[in-house]
Amino acid sequence: MARLPKDAPRRKVMRVLRELGFKVVREGNHIAMQRWNEDGSVTPLTIPNHPHLKSSTLRAICNQSGVPRAEFVAAYERA
Repeated sequence: MARLPKDAPRRKVMRVLRELGFKVVREGNHIAMQRWNEDGSVTPLTIPNHPHLKSSTLRAICNQSGVPRAEFVAAYERA
């Protein structure tokens, strides 16, 4: 299983999520993002607006977004 980074910079995580098709809807204490799927459904995603995100938070982001960990880690390493 792919290992998630321990303290990932928020900007890099957002860059990865944009690469995976998510767009920022609004920002405040949390950042709301959405991805419009091919079948017409919308996948919402909420991430905390902290400078660094822990691996447990990244795991929750992967679960909430439906993106497999291996795909997220591969995109993270490319970014």
